Amino acid sequence: MTVYAADTKRYEKTPYSRCGKSGLKLPAVSIGLWHNFGFLDDFANMENMCRTAFDLGITHFDLANNYGHPYNGSAEENFGKILDRGLRRYRDEICISTKAGYGMWDGPYGDMGSRKYLVSSLDQSLKRMKIDYADIFYHHRPDADTPLEETALALDQIVRSGKALYVGVSNYNSEQTKAVLKLFRELKTPFIVNQPSYSMLNRWIEKDGLDKLAVEEGFGLAVFSPLYQGFLTSRYLKGIPADSRLGKGRTWIKDELDDAMVKRLNKLNEIAVSRGQTLSQTALSWVLRNSAVTTVIAGASSPGQIIENVKAAHRTDFSKEEIDAIEAAL
Repeated sequence: MTVYAADTKRYEKTPYSRCGKSGLKLPAVSIGLWHNFGFLDDFANMENMCRTAFDLGITHFDLANNYGHPYNGSAEENFGKILDRGLRRYRDEICISTKAGYGMWDGPYGDMGSRKYLVSSLDQSLKRMKIDYADIFYHHRPDADTPLEETALALDQIVRSGKALYVGVSNYNSEQTKAVLKLFRELKTPFIVNQPSYSMLNRWIEKDGLDKLAVEEGFGLAVFSPLYQGFLTSRYLKGIPADSRLGKGRTWIKDELDDAMVKRLNKLNEIAVSRGQTLSQTALSWVLRNSAVTTVIAGASSPGQIIENVKAAHRTDFSKEEIDAIEAAL
C-alpha cells in the first residue's frame, strides 16, 4: 500500500465559512457519502474520492448511520477503512458528521428520535468508523411521536459525554427548528447547523423561511442534494443513461424527468456555458450565493466530479441578467 501524504497546498484551494455564529469553519463544498460508498461499490474509487477531496481542502465528510447499499452502516464502515489507510493521521484536520433518525435496525428502538435510539446509534457509528467522537451529530428527521424535549436532551447528553462536539438537525422546517432551537438555548447545547435539501429545482427553504431564520438566529445550513439527485448535471440533457442513478432506479424522482424538465435543464446548461461553467458548477454556485448556506454537500461517483465541484466555490457571483435568465428557465 502506498503511504498517503496530503497535498501541502490543500488549504489554498477551497474557501471556508463559519457555520452560523459558531467557531467551526466548513469548506464551501463538502463531500457526502450517501451514494457510492456502500458494500457493493468500488473501494479503490471511494478511497480515491476521499483523498482527492482532502487534497482539495475539503475537510468535511458527511455520513449517516443508514448510508450504504445494500445494508445500513456500510458507508461508515468503508470510511473507517479509508481513515485507516492514511487519512486517520489527519483526524484533527477533518470534520466528520453523522446522523440518526431513519430506520436502522429491527424493533422499536432502531428508528426516529428517542434517547435510546440516538445514543445507541451514535455508539455504533463511532465503532464503525473507529473514532472517539463525531464533530457534528444530527437528528436526521423530525419525530412527531417522541417529545421534542427528549430528543434535545439526548443530543445535549451526547455532547456532554464527549461523543460529539456539535449537534444539528436535518429535514426540520423553520417552525420545527424554532422549537428545538429554544430548547437547545435553554440547555446551552452547541447547536450550529440544519441540513435541508436545497437546489435550483427544490427551493422550499426560501418559501418556508428557513434560510432567513438561519441568518437571524445564527446557525448554518449544510444543504444536501444541491444537484437534485443528479438532474443538474450534464448527464440528463438528452435523457436517462443506463448507468446513471436514475437509470439504476436508485432515486425517487425518476418520473420528474419528462420532456419539460429536459428542456428546462438544457436552458440552464446554456446559461452555465455562457458563464464558462458546467451545469453542475452553476447549480452549486447558485446555491452558495445564498448567504444562509455555509456548505453544499455534494455526492460524487468519481474524483473528477469532486475536482469539478470545488471550482464552483470560486464563482458565486451572478449578474442580474444571469439571475433573471435562471429564473426564467426555472
